[in-house]
Amino acid sequence: MAKKMQVRKQFAIIGLGRFGSSIAKYLAEMGYEVLAVDDDASRVQEVAHAVTHAVSADSTDEEAMKALGIRNFDVVVIAIGQDIQSSILTTLILKDLGVPYIIVKAQNELHGKVLNKIGADKVVFPERDMGLRVAHSLISPNILEHIELSDDTSIVELKVSSAMIGKSLRQLDIRQKFNCNVLAVKRNGDMDITPLPNESLAKDDVLVIVGKNDQLTKLEQAYAEV
Repeated sequence: MAKKMQVRKQFAIIGLGRFGSSIAKYLAEMGYEVLAVDDDASRVQEVAHAVTHAVSADSTDEEAMKALGIRNFDVVVIAIGQDIQSSILTTLILKDLGVPYIIVKAQNELHGKVLNKIGADKVVFPERDMGLRVAHSLISPNILEHIELSDDTSIVELKVSSAMIGKSLRQLDIRQKFNCNVLAVKRNGDMDITPLPNESLAKDDVLVIVGKNDQLTKLEQAYAEV
């Protein structure tokens, strides 16, 4: 049987303030193709060295978005700053162009409701959803929660993937392979802080893991669903 080829997602980030640029840089660091777009040339220049492509363009110009081939990207994050009108118009244009999945940063609850009504696939609030957390969710859908303890250390809640089901913590050997520690296993709403090393993991189990960010990312990618 021929081995299934895994196609890596392509991302476009529109709006390169602190929120948008943090997502763009993180995804690029993880090896993904990233198009960064902003109408401010200086912001584009700031991230140009870190991403695949960086372009100064007006996202409310439909022809400009067509020229960038924006519809060919799997996910577009609209991280436009204070200009709510531009955020809404950009969302409408990208929906009309057929972008498969659109994530939009909202300024407030009302803005978020409007974005949901016009077809945004996901709305995030920067006060609640930091850029790095959103970036993690894009490439690691099994990550249910990501809490930064310091600049280089975090705790994550990792939903057991199909490759983990039926295996024990001893078999996974996460500490040895990724230098991360399993703090607990969530199962049926209960938190087991002393999980047995030889007990098999089940489909809906969640692992609570602490480790360095780079090692956690390797762990996330190693067990990401294809």
